[in-house]
Amino acid sequence: MRRALPQLVLRWHVLALVRQHDPQLAALGVTQIEGDLDQPDTLARLAGISDAVIHSAPPPPQGTGDTRTRNLIAVLQRGKSLPRQLVYISTSGVYGDCGGTRVSETRMPAAKSARAARRVDAERRLRQLGRRCRVSILRAPGIYAADRLPLERLHKHLPLMLHNEDSHTNHIHADDLARACIAALAHGRANRVYNINDDSSLAMGEWFDALADAFALPRAVRLPREEVQRAVPPLQWSFMSESRQLDNTRMKRELHLRLRYPTVTEGIAAAISEEASCSG
Repeated sequence: MRRALPQLVLRWHVLALVRQHDPQLAALGVTQIEGDLDQPDTLARLAGISDAVIHSAPPPPQGTGDTRTRNLIAVLQRGKSLPRQLVYISTSGVYGDCGGTRVSETRMPAAKSARAARRVDAERRLRQLGRRCRVSILRAPGIYAADRLPLERLHKHLPLMLHNEDSHTNHIHADDLARACIAALAHGRANRVYNINDDSSLAMGEWFDALADAFALPRAVRLPREEVQRAVPPLQWSFMSESRQLDNTRMKRELHLRLRYPTVTEGIAAAISEEASCSG
């Protein structure tokens, strides 16, 4: 997590697994280890060198399991000792469609997409590792920041669902997710799952309306659910069709995380300010 690095380097000697040398990481004082989670023979140097690990790599784009997490665990287990703790950034997609109900971490995963099923596999493997070291799993929903806002969707004029048919959506600013990783290193409990989301309670259409208004773009047209499904790409529909409201009580209570951007209103305002400063 690049956004966590400025704080991490103040407290830790940070090592980063990279596919190729990155001058920006070097400027932060990060020691880089070249390797690839898709190529196990490049990972040998990772064995036994870390007290703590933040695992943020997504699963591969295909397959039934997360081979990248499997390869990481295998090399960590070859060391003389395991890391004391590991923090994994997962996704709230593992819950599947919850019909808009409020979801806590005690709800069993019910992944509907192959993408989310690979995350469930990663979590399962890490929970097994968690019998021997402290593993914290952070389930994050839609991650956004100034450089990762879904404005292209508005530019393409893709439709959204009628309000009474719309899905509930959840969000976390990338800076707050980075701070959650640091908080989990300090306070995360063993084999514990945390929903990492802000306090917003929005339907998907409300999220895109807020973006459209903030960036002076036309609001998306609203159509019946069946028409939207036919009009948008399948991958987008897989996100749109799932509805849930994440409960972040455990995050606040156990990780002691005070959100910098408690709702998307503050997050969007920060994005506009950042964009203005860059263009100025």
